[in-house]
Amino acid sequence: MKRLGVFLVIAILAAPVLAQSGAGPISIPFPGEDGKYIRAKGKRIEGSYIVVFDSKTPAGSVAAGLARSYGAKYLRSWSPNVLNGALMVNLPEKAARALARRPFVRYVEEDAVITLNAVQSNPPSWGLDRVDQCDLPLDNLYDDGGFNGTGVHAYVIDTGIRPTHNDFGGRASADFDSVGDGQNGIDCNGHGTHVSGTLGGSAHGVAKNVTLHGVRVLNCQGSGSTSGVISGVDFVTNNHISPAVANMSLGGGISTSLDNAVNNSVAAGVFYAVAAGNDNANACNSSPARAAEAFTVGSTTSTDARSSFSNFGTCVDIFAPGSSITSAWHTSDSATNTISGTSMASPHVAGAAALILDENPGWTPDQVKAELTARASADRISNPGTGSPNLLLQVLSTNDCNAGAPPPPPPPSGCPAGFTVFTSTISSGSQTTSDFAGSGTFDGRLLCSDPVTADLDLFLDVQSCNFFGCSFSAVASSTSANCDESILTTQGSATYRWRVDHFSGGTQSFTLCVNQP
Repeated sequence: MKRLGVFLVIAILAAPVLAQSGAGPISIPFPGEDGKYIRAKGKRIEGSYIVVFDSKTPAGSVAAGLARSYGAKYLRSWSPNVLNGALMVNLPEKAARALARRPFVRYVEEDAVITLNAVQSNPPSWGLDRVDQCDLPLDNLYDDGGFNGTGVHAYVIDTGIRPTHNDFGGRASADFDSVGDGQNGIDCNGHGTHVSGTLGGSAHGVAKNVTLHGVRVLNCQGSGSTSGVISGVDFVTNNHISPAVANMSLGGGISTSLDNAVNNSVAAGVFYAVAAGNDNANACNSSPARAAEAFTVGSTTSTDARSSFSNFGTCVDIFAPGSSITSAWHTSDSATNTISGTSMASPHVAGAAALILDENPGWTPDQVKAELTARASADRISNPGTGSPNLLLQVLSTNDCNAGAPPPPPPPSGCPAGFTVFTSTISSGSQTTSDFAGSGTFDGRLLCSDPVTADLDLFLDVQSCNFFGCSFSAVASSTSANCDESILTTQGSATYRWRVDHFSGGTQSFTLCVNQP
C-alpha cells in the first residue's frame, strides 16, 4: 500500500512522500540538484521550465516580468491552490539555474515529455465481465449493482475525446485543451476516447451513465509536456462539478510539480485514478503514479496474472483488467479498438469510483479509496510484483469476495522470555513495519503459520535524513527460502524499523519476537 516514502517521458522516489494535513495545498519535498534546480527524469523539453514560487509570491503577478528580465517568454501560470508556479520558455539553462537561486523561488524544474500508457494488441475484451465477480471463470455478465454513475462527473486527462461517439450517448464534452494545435479538445489519437469508453461508455463502460469531460493534454501522437498536464489538472481542480472523479492514463519520470498538483487536486475533492506505468518496474519511479494522494492502478490479464508490462510495488494501490481491452475509438462514431496497458486498467477503477459516488455522493476521495480497497478481491493475482498489494478490482458492494477464504492458521508460539511479541497477518506482495529508536544489540526472530510453502523475509532498516526528507535502508536482513528468519546485529544510536516482507505464498499469520535496547 502507499506509501513509505512517477508513466510520462517526463520515473524512484528517493525519500518518503511527506504530505501536509489541513485545508491548505499539499506539497512534497523537491529532490534538488544545484540548490533548487530539478532535472527532468526523462526527455527534457529544451528551454522550457516550471518555476514554482514561495507562498508569499503570486505567480500570476510576477512571472511575466521575471521572464522578461531573464530573456525568456512567459506562457502561463497555474492556480495557487494547485501549483503556485508558471511556465517559462526560451530560457537558457544557465539563466534557469540563476532563477532557482532567487530567494522567493521555491524551485525550478525542467519541463519534460509525457506519454501514454498503452500497448497495442488485438485479442477480444473481457474486463467488464471480470470486475463484477470474485473469481474466474467469467460468467458473460456485467452487473453494476444498481448504480451507474448518474450525477457523477468524470474528467479524463488524456488525448481528448470524440464526444459524438455512440457509446457516450450525448453525455460527453470536450472541455479543455492545453496542446494548442487547433483540435479544441477533440481526440485525434484514440487513446482518450478508449479510456473514456472504459470508464463511462454505455456499451464498454463501468459507469454507464456518468457525465464525461475530455481534458486534452496530449497531442495526436500521444505526447505532451509536464506543464501541459499540470494545466489539465489545474482546470479540473478549479472547474470540476462534484461529485467528481479524474483519470490519468499517462506518465513519465518523477515530477515534483505534477505530484504536488495531483495531491492538491485530491485535497480539493476530486478522486484520481492513475496508471501505474508499463515498464515492468517500480511504479514509485514515475509520476503521477507515485503521487501520495492518487489511487494507482496496475494491470492484469484474463487469467488474473499481473500483465507482463505492468509496473508494481508499494506505490500501487490496486490492480484491474488492462490486457486486451476493447472500447470506443476516435475514427468514427461507432469505431472500437482493442489495446493493452495500465492505461486500460485505470479507467476501470475510475468507473468503479463513479459507482461508489453515485451511491454515496457526499463521500471524500479517501472514503472512496477505502471502499475500493475493501471491495477488492484479495490474493487472486499471480505474481503481483514485489511490494504490490494483491488486490483485484471488484465493483459490487454485495459481493464479499474474501469471506469464504479460510483464515490462516495461528502463528506458532515460542518467543523467548523478555522479548516483545508482535503478531499479525500479511498478504502476498505486502509488508509490515514497526519503527523504534535505540542502540546496541538487536535480536529479531520471525515465525509464520506455514513455513513450508510461504516465504517471508525479515529486515532491520535504519533511517537517514537530509534537507529533502528521510528514508530507510536495510542494515541487516534474513532472506531464506522459507519464513523462519532471524537477525542478530549490533548497531549505533538511530531510528530503526523492523520490516517483514511477504515474498511468496498465500496470506500468512506471523509472530515477530524482538529484543531491542
